[in-house]
Amino acid sequence: MENLIPLFIHVKITDIIDILLVAYLLYAIFKLIKGSVAINIFTGLFLIFFVWKIVEFMEMRMLSEILNQFVNVGALALIIVFQPEIRKFLIHLGTSASSGINHSKKTRFFSNPFKSISFEVNIDEIVKACKNMSTNLTGAIIIITRNNRLQEEVKTGEIIDANISSSLIESIFYKNNPLHDGALIITDNKIAAARCVVKITEKTSFPSQYGLRHRAGLGITEQTDAFVIIVSEQTGKIAIADEGEVKFNVSLIDLKRTLLLEFNSSEN
Repeated sequence: MENLIPLFIHVKITDIIDILLVAYLLYAIFKLIKGSVAINIFTGLFLIFFVWKIVEFMEMRMLSEILNQFVNVGALALIIVFQPEIRKFLIHLGTSASSGINHSKKTRFFSNPFKSISFEVNIDEIVKACKNMSTNLTGAIIIITRNNRLQEEVKTGEIIDANISSSLIESIFYKNNPLHDGALIITDNKIAAARCVVKITEKTSFPSQYGLRHRAGLGITEQTDAFVIIVSEQTGKIAIADEGEVKFNVSLIDLKRTLLLEFNSSEN
């Protein structure tokens, strides 16, 4: 008991800060990979590290050395296994840093205080197209870019470079149009491309009743700062995705309100 007393006496403020920073880092990592297969791998590696520290504290040298080698080799394996998550984290970090200069105090539906919302978009035409497609049960996925222009994704589709209009959006997603499969990407208040391919989310907790459009919409917002509108082909219901989160069953009023908070409208 006497040996434990000095441990508490020599605790410094830097030790407390160190513990809080580590706790926040673990929490941030958990939020980043929550709902994906990677959470199981992370939990397993954390348990191995925890056991290694206990074994080291109890001076079980042989087992400690074995676990130590495993942890050292595991650091490289960690980078390989979590490559998508590390990439996602760096993208979010870079996006936050680059758009921090344009910080706005507007209240947003999905709040991120470091994300610029000074992008101009023809909101009325987009909402009108979503209304008609919802009524006609026309499936659609519309991606509106912010700082990240999704140049790689644009290259996978057909370049359009046209002004935004509800009739053009509806015709693109018309089921007999060869461009209706894939995503439509809007950049600089123009329809940049259609039939674009984007990666779907890997979250295992994603509701099974939603298809590839919803998974793709969530997936692109997990990796970039894009804003996505999805119209269900089965039900006609509208969903929006931003910052790795999806809100289902969005009304046209809420859709327009959210777009007005996210972007500056343009009347063309």
